[in-house]
Amino acid sequence: QVQLVESGGGLVQSGGSLRLSCAASGNMFRINSMGWYRQALGKQRELVARITSGGSTNYADSVKGRFTISRDNAKNTLYLQMNSLKSEDTDVYYCDLKVGLLGKEYDYWGQGTQVTVSS
Repeated sequence: QVQLVESGGGLVQSGGSLRLSCAASGNMFRINSMGWYRQALGKQRELVARITSGGSTNYADSVKGRFTISRDNAKNTLYLQMNSLKSEDTDVYYCDLKVGLLGKEYDYWGQGTQVTVSS
């Protein structure tokens, strides 16, 4: 089983910065990719940023140039550096891990961490 624990959320003023962390543990076998999603109440979860096992990254247009995804393989930890935060970035942020095993891909999610940006 895989466990993901997010941390680093909180309340920040508009224009400020936060860094989210996601610590992964358990039998991760082959990691295909890791990512950050966010979801507001009553809305669909949306991709914020993703990083593949090869290090390729992609970002939602709304966060390009402001957010940076990275990972520390030695610590099995995923990060999201968020700069120039805006009120519309207020959401619950979730860490996602996609693991490959025997030809199938499995999705694991963290519990979420609240990010609130005050204007």
